[in-house]
Amino acid sequence: MSRVMHTEGDVAEWTFPAEPGAVGTARAVVRGQLRAWGLDPLSDVTALLVSELVTNSLRYATGPIGVRLVRPSELVDALLVEVSDPLPDPPRERSAQPDDETGRGLRLVADSARRWGTRPGETGKTVWFELALPS
Repeated sequence: MSRVMHTEGDVAEWTFPAEPGAVGTARAVVRGQLRAWGLDPLSDVTALLVSELVTNSLRYATGPIGVRLVRPSELVDALLVEVSDPLPDPPRERSAQPDDETGRGLRLVADSARRWGTRPGETGKTVWFELALPS
């Protein structure tokens, strides 16, 4: 079960247990929040990228997974999305072969997002990306 941490104003944040159901739940809450903010055109790509990053967290980390959305203000023209986990090691982009079942998540983020990166946290790391707002 997910726990909503903060959904007021321009920020929505959830924490999910490191369980397989977290991926689907994260997709659903992200889509719902974007709909509430009037950012439906970004929901497919955002849900896909969040799914990839939450899946990476599930594969390598054993603690809670955080998802955070920051709605753009008038001065910022991008949606900021963050996925955090307790593993301090930054993710590494890999070159997946055509028959590989894994290894494409970060490449997908890099190809779809305007910008992306990682930053260390007090007890782990955050992978973030920005999506340009639709015109």
